[in-house]
Amino acid sequence: MHQTDPSQRSFDTDHAIEIAPRVWWVGHVLTDDPFQCHVYLIEQGDQSVLLDPGSRLTFAATLRKIEEIIPFSAIRYFVCHHQDPDITACLPVIDELVDRPDAVLVTHWRCSALLRHYGLERLPFWLVDEHDWRLQLPERELRFVFTPYAHFPGAFCTFDAETGVLFSSDLFGGFTETPALMAEDIGYFEAMRPFHEHYIPSRDILVHALDQIARHPVRLIAPQHGSIIPAPLVGPIIEQLRELDCGIYLFAGGVDTDIRRLSRLNRTLGEITRTMLYCRDFHDIAARLLEVVRRSLPVARIDYYLELADGEALGLVADGQEQQRAEQVPAWLRALLGISRTHWLGDSAGRCLHGHPLHDERFCCHTGDEGAMSLLLPLFARESERLEAIAHIHLEHPIEIGAHERQLIAQLTVPLQVVLEREAIYRSIEAERTRTYQRSIRDSLTGLFNRFYMQDIIERQCHAQDRGGPQVVALMLDLDHFKRINDHHGHPVGDALLRQVATLLHGSIRDGDVPVRFGGEEFILFLMDASAEQGRTLAERLRARIAAHLFVLDDGLELRLTVSIGGALRRAGEPLDALVERADKALYSAKQAGRDRAVFAG
Repeated sequence: MHQTDPSQRSFDTDHAIEIAPRVWWVGHVLTDDPFQCHVYLIEQGDQSVLLDPGSRLTFAATLRKIEEIIPFSAIRYFVCHHQDPDITACLPVIDELVDRPDAVLVTHWRCSALLRHYGLERLPFWLVDEHDWRLQLPERELRFVFTPYAHFPGAFCTFDAETGVLFSSDLFGGFTETPALMAEDIGYFEAMRPFHEHYIPSRDILVHALDQIARHPVRLIAPQHGSIIPAPLVGPIIEQLRELDCGIYLFAGGVDTDIRRLSRLNRTLGEITRTMLYCRDFHDIAARLLEVVRRSLPVARIDYYLELADGEALGLVADGQEQQRAEQVPAWLRALLGISRTHWLGDSAGRCLHGHPLHDERFCCHTGDEGAMSLLLPLFARESERLEAIAHIHLEHPIEIGAHERQLIAQLTVPLQVVLEREAIYRSIEAERTRTYQRSIRDSLTGLFNRFYMQDIIERQCHAQDRGGPQVVALMLDLDHFKRINDHHGHPVGDALLRQVATLLHGSIRDGDVPVRFGGEEFILFLMDASAEQGRTLAERLRARIAAHLFVLDDGLELRLTVSIGGALRRAGEPLDALVERADKALYSAKQAGRDRAVFAG
């Protein structure tokens, strides 16, 4: 037998190993088996306890190690946490060896309903659920922790209150390529991950089991499989397990049941879900999705195309950073948006609308120029079955589409659909917000800015000038004798004329300048970062351009008109109202001087 500090890295597994005071590991290491099974002994004189005694493959070695410590006849209690043969197949052998009338098989009633089929003659059942979930020993008390469905309905663990050791059955187990009796660091969690994803039906069941265990002051975890978990790792590993998604066979789809492959898929989906929850910006989501998917597929980039509520097509390419307008979306992709699922599926020969190979009716392979391979993942609206978005997955090199690739892409469908639906909603809301804002700041007739916007934006520009920013010039314009046009031709003609004048003004200024319809036939232009001389030059150019322009209206009517202009350069500290008033006085001077002229104040 071997007494040692459990924190040591190497153990002589040919002998019993004491992992806590009078608590022994008496299992057997099977060569080249990642699914090692452990057996534990609690030494209590003739009231000793053997936990999960093992199978016919290991029991001979276990029996030898037990007798290094105590005679086999000293064992009274044989605890079976569940009914699987890896811990119970040796029970018929034990039943023949037991030679004491008080020996019992400790288990849950659900487990006993199955173990009875071994036909044991000397070992009666002692049910934990009928004994208040406790077993009092001479020097310690064992408490049984009910962990239903982890991994079967009557599953439980055993906690030794004396030493703080939790005999956890399948919980905390792992697949270990190289047998290691003691977990060395948090890296052991990666051995536990696929084991729990495989054995435990759901995250809720796992968290419930962990909550029951958390009621006890656990100092060491002795699982049935994998490695023993020392005190420093107990807390961190429990916290990581709480975040684990389980039940990975749900992703198998009847095709692939490889545990580690399904575990990688589960991890990928978990990261995608967390990305969707924690990221708002589509660029962040797209970049994260690309990073995650690249772990399983040789993806160069993913382009996204979606149809907005108003029917406009939108392309989000280069990891979501670059936005394509409707006219930039490739025509063959634009033509797909809005078609039905039936239309997409095309013929019955396993080829989609464009004649590309179809996989599970979920996506197709597309071969482009020079043999470049990509995948098209159509995303259909759940109610209308219309194709409302497409993920175009560009591959770095051609690949064979197998079961794993189909699984991964199939599981991507719902997250991608949610992401793109959300983005479409955000874009539609933003577009409507922009339209609403534009309606609030623009004159409905001419499309130029209104006085409300002028008051806001130009006052800010004035404050900027006072802090050393660029100068502001105001040009006030009034159409000469405009009342005569309305009186003679009617207001519809006058309105049409105002719209054409607005177009002329807008086309005569720079992008940073602000054109405003001031009221009636009056306009005001604010020139940013302009001198008085530049203001005079533009005013004269505008006057001449309007005087020379022939305005042609819808009914063939042709009109000419002139404009009077008053300008002013803003003075430092001058309020906006005062600047407008000076420009208006200059305009009055232009009218008084005979109209069709520009006058600059001061």
